[in-house]
Amino acid sequence: MTTTSRLVLAGVLIVAGWQKIGAPVLSVQAVKAYELLPDSLATVVGYGLPILEIVVGVLLVAGLLTRVAGIVSALLMLAFVIGIALAWARGLRIDCGCFGGDGQLAAGEEPDYLVTILRDFGLFALGAVVAWFGPGRLALDSALGLTSVREPYDGVEGEEEKP
Repeated sequence: MTTTSRLVLAGVLIVAGWQKIGAPVLSVQAVKAYELLPDSLATVVGYGLPILEIVVGVLLVAGLLTRVAGIVSALLMLAFVIGIALAWARGLRIDCGCFGGDGQLAAGEEPDYLVTILRDFGLFALGAVVAWFGPGRLALDSALGLTSVREPYDGVEGEEEKP
């Protein structure tokens, strides 16, 4: 379950980041379309988000720093859900910009906020599964032994630990 969650989430993040990284100006415009952040911060987010998505996606594929990557991805998805819900509530007519584009809808196109929110909430749930349950099989964290917690003392019962 965790490996599948990790790989599905990774695939979505890598594709989303890859679609935006080639046209960072459009990514910045998409962030600005939400009208939630000051222009200077929206610019930083627009340029940084594709890189963050790709890095977190690669970490999830590799199963490296898996719980951290799961937490970051879950927080990203939660931020996306909130942003889209706020755009919907304020009557903005924008494209989410999730997989590239400048956030503007084509002529005659209607926003599909509910589907986008449900999709991103599902991805949030996958991130939460990864954060909660850890890397699963086929992960570098598991191969490197980074998932287990060392017991305070592994000696014979009744003996004290030696320094």
